[in-house]
Amino acid sequence: MIPQLSGEETAGLLTPAEAADALAGVLRAGLDPEGCPQRTAVPVPGGELLLMPAAAGAYAGVKIAGVAPGNVRLGLPRITGSYLLLDGPTLRPLALFDGAALTALRTPAVSALALRHLAPRERPLALVVFGAGPQAYGHLEAVRAERELAGVTVVARAPERARRLVAHARALGLAARTGTPEDVSGADVVLCCTTARTPLFDGRLVGPGATVVAVGSHEPDARETDTALVRRSAVYVESRAAALREAGDLLIPEAEGAIGPGHITGTLADLVAGRHPAPGGHNGPRLFKSVGMAWEDLAVAVALFQRTGTGRAT
Repeated sequence: MIPQLSGEETAGLLTPAEAADALAGVLRAGLDPEGCPQRTAVPVPGGELLLMPAAAGAYAGVKIAGVAPGNVRLGLPRITGSYLLLDGPTLRPLALFDGAALTALRTPAVSALALRHLAPRERPLALVVFGAGPQAYGHLEAVRAERELAGVTVVARAPERARRLVAHARALGLAARTGTPEDVSGADVVLCCTTARTPLFDGRLVGPGATVVAVGSHEPDARETDTALVRRSAVYVESRAAALREAGDLLIPEAEGAIGPGHITGTLADLVAGRHPAPGGHNGPRLFKSVGMAWEDLAVAVALFQRTGTGRAT
């Protein structure tokens, strides 16, 4: 029997900062996200099934995830699934992880790695979080580990869920309150962690030098940010190829004629390698648009496997 880790066991093995370190490590080792396999999405009556394979170094793996929007009404997780980690040369199964827990760790880690390079360092930061689900909680922890926070404002459709996230932030010792979309005008960092398909706020309100991270969608017809923000921003992505396939935040403004494919400033790999450092001379916001990629799941799964003590170091 191969090791099987529950969601609770997975969540306790790595911090978001350690997961971000694992992502940076594989990029520094030469992994090129532009050449990674595409995500396969299959519509089904309950939502969609996602298949995300990847291979790098001594390991391979595949995530099979279900996205079921109706689960929220039933009190069930919106994202379900499993991740199978394999030995690279033999494809022998090594471990099975809870796919939702892996995603809940991996996605904030990707954002944290981007913020290491894009968010200001010289002062405590005002944070605005859109959404109050698992990704909002994970992103709050991830950002808190990377930067000192002056305060947290939560904007969510469900007032009770927003209040619960505010209470959680206060329990962490942070000044926190609920707010409105207009609060982005005073934010240093804006996190978009929602299932929205249309823009959450007026991008003209975001201040110069602020950083916006949008992680909620991977569909070409869905977006959390508007054309005004994209046009003003230095834009960073995980992969140009993946963004130009899946990132509605960029594809919709391009279809409108507001930007071209060359509007992307750089990638996560560029930031990690120092090829495109955060644009100090840029007088607008910075936008990191994440769609989620299979290489990220693999990198974090390998780090989890090695942390269990059963995995080999590479």
